Amino acid sequence: MRWLYSLLWWLSLPLVLMRLWWRGRKEPGYRRHIAERLGFYSAAPAAPGARLIWLHAVSVGETRAAEPLIDALLEVYPDRSLLMTHMTPTGRATGRELYGKYGERFRQVYLPYDTGWMVRRFLRHFAPSLCILMETEVWPNLIAQCNARHVPVALVNARLSERSLARAGRFGGLLQKAAQGIACIAAQTEADAQRLRKAGANSVEVTGNIKFDVSPTPAMLDAGAAMHTRFGSRRVLLCASTREGEEALILDALAQTPLGDALLVIVPRHPQRFDDVAREIEARGLSCRRRSALGYEVAPDIQVVLGDSMGEMFAYYVAADLAFIGGSLLPLGGQNLIEACAVGTPVLIGPHTFNFAAVSDNAVAEGAAIRVKDAAAMLQQAAALLADDEARKAMGMRAREYALQHRGATARTVWLLAPLLG
Repeated sequence: MRWLYSLLWWLSLPLVLMRLWWRGRKEPGYRRHIAERLGFYSAAPAAPGARLIWLHAVSVGETRAAEPLIDALLEVYPDRSLLMTHMTPTGRATGRELYGKYGERFRQVYLPYDTGWMVRRFLRHFAPSLCILMETEVWPNLIAQCNARHVPVALVNARLSERSLARAGRFGGLLQKAAQGIACIAAQTEADAQRLRKAGANSVEVTGNIKFDVSPTPAMLDAGAAMHTRFGSRRVLLCASTREGEEALILDALAQTPLGDALLVIVPRHPQRFDDVAREIEARGLSCRRRSALGYEVAPDIQVVLGDSMGEMFAYYVAADLAFIGGSLLPLGGQNLIEACAVGTPVLIGPHTFNFAAVSDNAVAEGAAIRVKDAAAMLQQAAALLADDEARKAMGMRAREYALQHRGATARTVWLLAPLLG
């Protein structure tokens, strides 16, 4: 089965590279370091006897989620260094921003495509002593090659939805064999652990969600306070990490359910869509100002601010009075609401949160978040909360308490990884 999987990779490689080049039209980073995706690296190979921890974080969300774990590992094991791999240029840029502080102890490259030959080149070049995969990244050839070279593999902050479990079942024994090759798995919830065991995984422990341990830096808190000052005295509704198609739904609903004098801030999930979203706002006759062009204060006649910046999500949450978490109006699985809760910002979510099911359901149950059925209902709920300071502040306090009471997953994960690190 894995032989057929590898053959399909090789046959599809020309299309994969064409798609990579096509995506580079809007995001030039996709056209850089292409050789790394094929297993060729200009970076210096590992020094003899190097004890390199390799952590794979596919994109921005996983890269940020790994922050408390990386900080803890490099503190507990000062003789180790970190190699971080990604699949997206935004993930790579985020990693450089967060972990560049470690200097020579930190290196970055793209993960090669999952063929045995490319992965073998990667492993020979860097010779990691441990492979850590974040959340859902189970690659059959990668795991098989690590097993062949006696590199232990760990899956941390692991989650598996019912939808993903059903999809895994369609691949016969391929993913089951890969799951069996993972030395230890740190699952977010007991439900995730049960689904992972059904998928064939062994040595599964529930450690919690590392994302609860991510905290804003003082600099980010200051940036959020400065942004709040620029927004003026108006109440602020933040639509965070919106995905394609959601902005149109929100803007169309805004025509039917206005927010009064409140300011709407939209931060798309992907930077290559900033210009497209700006055109959608302007096409509806709404006055808009970009975050990158903000002066000292947003004028009262500005209706929408477009958040066209990266790495400032905590600042946006600090500056907002209420946050809607994108990816949930359409069947896209939702995005992470923990950062909003961590700074005490109450949350609205749509009906589709299957990628963050436990986190979202628990937040609703504990009064930190409210689930709405569509864009119109979201704006109606937002208008009511923005007009009710007491209810909104109480909800914000519950959000903060919810984030605090679920901390501690990082320490449990480091303890679980200790036998693999020696």
